[in-house]
Amino acid sequence: MINSLYLPELREMLATNDAAELREFCTALHPARTAEFMEGLEADEAWRVLQFADAPARTDIFGYLDRDKQISIVENCDRDQISTLIADLPHDDRVDLLNRVEPAVVEELMALVPLEERRDIQRLGAYEEGTAGALMTTEFASLPETLHPREALEELGRQSEELETIYYIYIVDEERHLRGTVSARQLVSHLGKRDKQLADLMERDLVTVEASDDQETVADRVARYDLLAIPVVDHEHHMLGIITHDDVIDVFRQEATEDALRSAGIEPLQAGYLDIHVLRMAWRRAVWLVILGLGGILTALALSSYSQNLQAVAWLMFFLPLVMSSGGNTGNQSAALIITNLTTGRIHLSDWWRIVWRELLMGVCLGAVLAIIGYLATYILLRESFSAFDALVVPITLLLVVVFGALVGSLLPLLFRRLGLDPALMSNPFVAGIIDIVGIIIYMKVALMMLPELVR
Repeated sequence: MINSLYLPELREMLATNDAAELREFCTALHPARTAEFMEGLEADEAWRVLQFADAPARTDIFGYLDRDKQISIVENCDRDQISTLIADLPHDDRVDLLNRVEPAVVEELMALVPLEERRDIQRLGAYEEGTAGALMTTEFASLPETLHPREALEELGRQSEELETIYYIYIVDEERHLRGTVSARQLVSHLGKRDKQLADLMERDLVTVEASDDQETVADRVARYDLLAIPVVDHEHHMLGIITHDDVIDVFRQEATEDALRSAGIEPLQAGYLDIHVLRMAWRRAVWLVILGLGGILTALALSSYSQNLQAVAWLMFFLPLVMSSGGNTGNQSAALIITNLTTGRIHLSDWWRIVWRELLMGVCLGAVLAIIGYLATYILLRESFSAFDALVVPITLLLVVVFGALVGSLLPLLFRRLGLDPALMSNPFVAGIIDIVGIIIYMKVALMMLPELVR
């Protein structure tokens, strides 16, 4: 929802070119709040407002604007001014932004960006989307290991204006190999010790990622070791950049959104819901619906093959929804648990046997509970039509179907991970479709064995 509280005042200030008020608006609030109040402005209006902020404030406010508005500003406003803004943006953010801008506009802007910044953009842009290299920034504090603490603080003072963050200070050798890290606290506490060098103070046991690592690997390591930033290195351990916690939060949000969509049988969206054409959205949803529809057709075929049996013992139809929903719901629960724990790193493929054993026991327990309920419901509803022995068909089926659902729901995500696919592709409707088909077969097989009238 657009925050329109200051829209009339902003447009009036723009109309009267009230420089003092606009300058105060750009500096009085946190940049995120300033950007929020600018949401209702058109791209050209927002850019005019930003002209009244100094360069650092302009960069900060722009970074909090909606991505679509950022793109519109970059594509439609003065190229010389935009190129200056691009040069000032955090290195990782500007690459993400330019990847979404029209190529022709990017080409024009790149010609105007300073050579050093252009090379950095090209270097970061060469990394594949979804990898550590694509997430990292090359703005980080690095010092040689031979400096003394006082010299290190003086050098940090010179570097600080150009750095995105100094959560950690990285120690590198002459060839840019990562050697360790020190904290500002360590430097301050050893300030007067001329006999100490950074090599004596630094922490050498580092958690790193390589530039080619998947972004999920990065997020898992940052979360596991409770880091504010993680260094990115190449295969020879040269320091390439860092990934900060705010980018990791974005990864978690992106992965969670993708998993939620896939669990509902929808391909992840590359843009906002309202920004995607209706026909394109329909196609994305139709692909999965067709696949799941084929599963429904197989279910119908399974039912049709037993149509004569169902006509002979009509009461079997009454409990078919119970059988199918119990197996499908159990499978969905198991799949959700396994996918979540795989994603968070709490279980691994090597744990598959323990998972099978636990889900088997879980299926028996859950199936037994549902079997008791199913038996009572069957006997109470139809006690005048058949014997207590006949009523065992439904509970026995429920027990078998629930056990099968628990095993299928837990093993299919593991199989997908083993094949190198996203376990979330094993969506809830897909799991339920498989279990529905097998559930019908189990139901009818149990009925054929226990009801003599079906085999006459």
